[in-house]
Amino acid sequence: MWLYNKTTEIKPGRGWTDKDGNQQPPNWNIWDADYKKSMNIEEITLEARPDSRFYNWIDNGLGGVSNITAKSLDDYNRQVQSKDSDGESIYLDKDGKEILGKDIKEGEGKNYTAKMEDYKDSDGNVVKVKGIRSGYIDQVKQQQGSLLAQTDWAVIRKADAGTAIPTKIATWRAAIRTKATEMEKAITDAKDMDAFIALFVSWDKDGKKSGILFDWPELEE
Repeated sequence: MWLYNKTTEIKPGRGWTDKDGNQQPPNWNIWDADYKKSMNIEEITLEARPDSRFYNWIDNGLGGVSNITAKSLDDYNRQVQSKDSDGESIYLDKDGKEILGKDIKEGEGKNYTAKMEDYKDSDGNVVKVKGIRSGYIDQVKQQQGSLLAQTDWAVIRKADAGTAIPTKIATWRAAIRTKATEMEKAITDAKDMDAFIALFVSWDKDGKKSGILFDWPELEE
């Protein structure tokens, strides 16, 4: 991307106004490197953003990203801030001692952290939040069902009229189920986020394929 005065993004094909109020033309990008420099225009490359399927982070715009944390692979208990019987929020000091939010003096909030507890539904059951594993296992099951549905007609015809399921279809349906089982096991066995990400199909510079997720067998014509 292109920046003017280190703060303002400008785009080729669009006019812009400089700090002195002068309107610059849409074709400013044809200026040579020296003139761009004299106009305080520079091209920068933003820090790559993590894959939002697997990570949370804070986007600081031109300042890059920070607080990158991997999302939970496993299901976890939903948490809410603890409150006392009067509904007052409870906090903890550095020694773990409880204090009510109303008793924290102005400007001292940074010295305390919220006390958290499991959130329960109306029946008293702890509410779970699905981790990445559960979500992708669900996707495998959904895709398996959708693929098998394409040839359910052959199964229905066999049950209805006794017509044998074509060998190619029977073999493919069995392969789909086997592949789904392999995918679910691989998802379950991934020990950390790096191992989990490696399950997705990719190709190296030599064209060699690796990974397993969603690489379904194809039905032969």
